[in-house]
Amino acid sequence: MAIQKFHDATGKMTQLYRKIIHVNLRWSIADKVTVLRRFFRLVWQRVLVCSVRMPNSRYRRLSTRRVPSSSSPPPPNPLDSAATTSSSGSDGDDSDLVSLKISILGDCEIGKTSFVVKYVGDEEERKSLQMKGLNLMDKTLQIRGARIAFRIWDVGGDNKSLHQVPIACKDAVAILLMFDLTSRCTLNSIIGWYSEARKWNQTAIPILIGTKFDDFVQLPPDIQWAVITQARAYAKAMKATLFFSSSTHNINVNKIFKFIMAKLFNLPWDVQRNLTVGEPIIDF
Repeated sequence: MAIQKFHDATGKMTQLYRKIIHVNLRWSIADKVTVLRRFFRLVWQRVLVCSVRMPNSRYRRLSTRRVPSSSSPPPPNPLDSAATTSSSGSDGDDSDLVSLKISILGDCEIGKTSFVVKYVGDEEERKSLQMKGLNLMDKTLQIRGARIAFRIWDVGGDNKSLHQVPIACKDAVAILLMFDLTSRCTLNSIIGWYSEARKWNQTAIPILIGTKFDDFVQLPPDIQWAVITQARAYAKAMKATLFFSSSTHNINVNKIFKFIMAKLFNLPWDVQRNLTVGEPIIDF
């Protein structure tokens, strides 16, 4: 009797194992069929894509609107990718050209012309229009599909050039008031230049620029601090932005013109103030 029950139990276990193996085989076969089906479907889709001839289409510019996202990187600053496209002259179509007039005032031999040449380049300086007491240089940039042409009016700093101030300042979008950081008398002259410029232009963006920063940092710290304090006081009185620059080492030269474009076209401006003695000052 016991032996019979044992044989019955063994038979049932054998049948159960067979069912399990059968089910496993069915699942294994089903998985393989699914994989093969997906593979052939992918191949068929590729064949269809390659066999269908797409009509000609034009690319469209993607929107520059920023999608809010905590993980998305900030959009590139258009000022960082501004490229020089052409020089002075009238070649090409000027329908998309925006001309901006910049005036530069200050005493003689403070580095005004060197500052402009550093920005426009030696080749452009040779193409410049030179008049008595006045020097005109151009630089054209490509920004967001538009061409921006800076026409820079560099007024001589002697008394014989004062009659050029009205024509240089009229219709200017920005007036750069420059002084030599190593010469306090050129800084003292700034108020006079500013007053003269405002007689002819009340709306231009005023920018106070100290030149020859590479020589300035060689002066004792107390003298540097005195010049910084006075320059900041003048900039505040004129409601101007203050930059210390060096044409020799190209310190803040391009940055000043980027600042002008940012102010005029409401573009991003991510430069921080710098009031540290021994470093090129930026105060606004």
